[in-house]
Amino acid sequence: MQGYLSDEEIDALLKEYGELFTPQLKHELSTKLKNAARKRGITREDVIKIIEFTLKNYHQALIDPGEAVGTITAQSIGEPSTQMTLRVFHYAGVREYNVTLGLPRLIEIVDARKQPETPIMEIYLSEDIKHDLERVKAIARQIESTLVENVTREFTIDYTEGLVTLMLDPDMLQDKGVSVEQVVDVLKNLEVGEVEVSSENPYELRVLLSEEYLDPVKVEKLRTKILQAHVKGIYGIKKTIIQRRGDEYVIIAEGSNLEEVMKIPGVDWRRIYTNNIHEVEKVLGIEAARSAIIREIKNTLDDQGLDVDIRHIMLLADMMTWTGHVRQVGRMGIAGEKPSVLAKATFETTIQKLVESAVSGEEDKLPSITENIIIGQIIPVGTGLVQVYMNPQLIKKGESELIDSR
Repeated sequence: MQGYLSDEEIDALLKEYGELFTPQLKHELSTKLKNAARKRGITREDVIKIIEFTLKNYHQALIDPGEAVGTITAQSIGEPSTQMTLRVFHYAGVREYNVTLGLPRLIEIVDARKQPETPIMEIYLSEDIKHDLERVKAIARQIESTLVENVTREFTIDYTEGLVTLMLDPDMLQDKGVSVEQVVDVLKNLEVGEVEVSSENPYELRVLLSEEYLDPVKVEKLRTKILQAHVKGIYGIKKTIIQRRGDEYVIIAEGSNLEEVMKIPGVDWRRIYTNNIHEVEKVLGIEAARSAIIREIKNTLDDQGLDVDIRHIMLLADMMTWTGHVRQVGRMGIAGEKPSVLAKATFETTIQKLVESAVSGEEDKLPSITENIIIGQIIPVGTGLVQVYMNPQLIKKGESELIDSR
């Protein structure tokens, strides 16, 4: 069409701006402009306006050399966090699940807790299964962990005869896809006594306890042992719910076991997600854990309507993961592993850190801001980063040459 630019003309225009863009930004802008030109057609004036607008925003977003980005990041995340609510929310409109959001979730992430309070998995399925509700249900049953207590209606213990009686629930057996024989096998594997199915009722199981379990104290422990016995499914997944998202079905799981869920046939292991960051690190590596930290913090802030630049979150995630493992921000992690003795001492356990450093004979090179503020020196930020060296001999020599030339 007349007036619209070709790919070659767009490249030529971008070339005119030379080194004002980074190669990555230039490549991305070129790709997007060409796509827009093919779909809708854009004129030379449009392209120039877009390039100049991008250039203006890019240069406004640059950080000056010596800028205290760590302090800005701490303020940018810390200040909005004080406005966050302390409530626990329902998960994405699913009434059955409560999920920790807001400030408690943010604290969980930066403290690098081993287990989140409410672990959640989003399990996406392969192309041939994700549209078929029955097959999705079958995978959800396969994933959901089923214990003996989930399929038991009544549980009684006869202390005099040493007899445990379980009345299984036929509806729950069908719903969980469990047979009576599976429950019998599980009870036999516990090796607590002889197991038999009642001749009068096929859903009534009896366990005649061994001599060692007739002690009343042991019998009470046995109650928990039998009811918590694992029948089928994946350990750690307490419950599953199927959600419709667009044109596909997604399984939302309460609990997390990334490694085992990825092995289930029919699960799209490339798209699976868990909010358990340590599990992501263990299964997928430190880069994946870094991405998970960024995503979790960004989602938590966005849920509260707080607009924090993603670069601040990325810097925090980098600090938590650059050593190759996920560290908390507190004294057992980033703050406690600083190279400066004085910087470590300013965070919580002051006397302990000073005594430990004195005993081990540590030397403080004063590399960063905190310790230089403490001793009243110029801090290494902005112009404080620049060091000027003077050689009096060269100055004297230069002055002599200047006098001689006159």
